[in-house]
Amino acid sequence: MFLSVQLSCYPLTDDYKPPIRAVIERLEKSGLEVHSGRMSTEMFGEYDEVMRVLSDTMKWSFEEYGKSVFVAKIMEGDRRPR
Repeated sequence: MFLSVQLSCYPLTDDYKPPIRAVIERLEKSGLEVHSGRMSTEMFGEYDEVMRVLSDTMKWSFEEYGKSVFVAKIMEGDRRPR
């Protein structure tokens, strides 16, 4: 099953840009198709891999940077930009 995900990260710190950049960089290195934008990052791939990458990335972010809010919209299907 193919997923399309829109993910936003909101670090609860005054210096919020480095954690956001690090999360995007980690997602880009995951092997999934990733498109970052000004307000969110989109990722696309097979269900199991997308969910594993989301889980690993959020856990890593919490351990590395502390408290953050993640907002994800997850849709079954291919919504990649053409």
